This record gives sequence, C-alpha cells and structure tokens, in this order.
Amino acid sequence: MRVYGIIPARYASTRLPGKILVDIAGKPMIQHVYERARRSPSLDRLIVATDDDRIYRKVVEFGGEAVQTSPRHPSGTDRAAEAVQILGAGENDLIVNIQGDQPLFEPGMVDEIVGPFRDDPELLMGALVYPIRTQEELVNPTVVKVVVDKLGFALYFSRSPMPYVIASAATPRYFKHIGPYAYRAGFLVRFTKIERGELERAESLEQLRALENGYRIRIVETRYDSQEVESYRSHID
Repeated sequence: MRVYGIIPARYASTRLPGKILVDIAGKPMIQHVYERARRSPSLDRLIVATDDDRIYRKVVEFGGEAVQTSPRHPSGTDRAAEAVQILGAGENDLIVNIQGDQPLFEPGMVDEIVGPFRDDPELLMGALVYPIRTQEELVNPTVVKVVVDKLGFALYFSRSPMPYVIASAATPRYFKHIGPYAYRAGFLVRFTKIERGELERAESLEQLRALENGYRIRIVETRYDSQEVESYRSHID
C-alpha cells in the first residue's frame, strides 16, 4: 500500500481569494502546509492538486510536486479524486486529503489516520476527531460534531451539538472533526460519483454521503487540535 498525501488548493476562495498564497513569515501558506506534511514518515508521495497556474508555479518554485486539475470541481474531495487518476494510484493505495489552509498542520495527524488502514485492508475511509473543550465550540455550526460507536466508527456528523443530553444523563464527551481525511484510492473516485443525499444537502457535510450510502468511516482520536489561519497569524505577530 502506497500512501499519497494530496493537498487540494484553489485560488478562488469564497472568503479570501488567493488565501492559499498569502505570505506568512516569508512563505506562502501552501508552502507551510506542504513542508509540515512532508515531515510525516507515513507519506510516500506528497502532491498539491490545483486548478490555478499561480499556485502550480509557486509549488514548483519551492521544490514541491503539483498537478493541475479541472477548475470545475465543486470541492477539494473532487479535486483530490482527479489527482488520484492523474497519478495512477492503485485501487487499494491510501489517499490522505490534507487541508491547504492550516499552516500549523501537525505531521503526526497523518501518521494517526494512516495507522488503522495498515492493520485493516477492508477500511475505505477514515477521519480524525478531537475533544470539544468549550461551550463556544459546541454551539458553533462551523465546528463539525461527531458521534462515534464503540467500535470506533462514525454514527453521525452534524453542525448541531450532539448528543442531546437530558437532565438525568451523565455528561458525554463531545468530539469535533478536524484535520485530514483518508480514503482508499478506488473508493475516493467512486465516492465522488455518488449523488448527494438529503442529509448531506441539509448539513452541507460530505461525510454524510458515505454514511447515507452504508459506508463506514473509521474514527481516530488525535492528540492534536487544529490551528486556523487567524490563530497562526497571532502566533507569529
């Protein structure tokens, strides 16, 4: 099993066009992410998948590897799936989809999510979770909550707080989804061809497409919390 890290990167960000190339401490954001991901010993190959010549040239300039994909993809997952086909990855190779806007991305996250796939050849998809520590995170709809079964598989993802707790119940542990996804290469390509279901459309969460269609998502609790761009800027200023 070869392990590919793919960083989907588009220029036309909704909130901040060109965000992926914003200079942070003398380097574009995408370079920070790429260099940190490259520290993971689990990756056999690391590629930026982009639809933009500016991003492609910048990645090549700092010594990274990039492929150019269609500008029509609705999501980074679709972009990663095209990159899989360009690269000729094998059906059972593992694809780790790494977010391009987390310049303090922890390389250890890659190792954590890859581990279960080495032990179980039947796994198709995996995700990381981290404990929710504050009420602010729990009620924030941009923080995606996850409920996990006793075998370590996702029961549901939601933007709403869950599980609901009645007064007499014990206090549960709440988890949020963060960091990369992992997919078998063949499954990733098939996944992007599945029609979006009602739950995915309602919550705008791609993970629910897998659950709605009977696919299991292996969940791993990570040791690392995520760092967003704003917190990174505060860290270096």
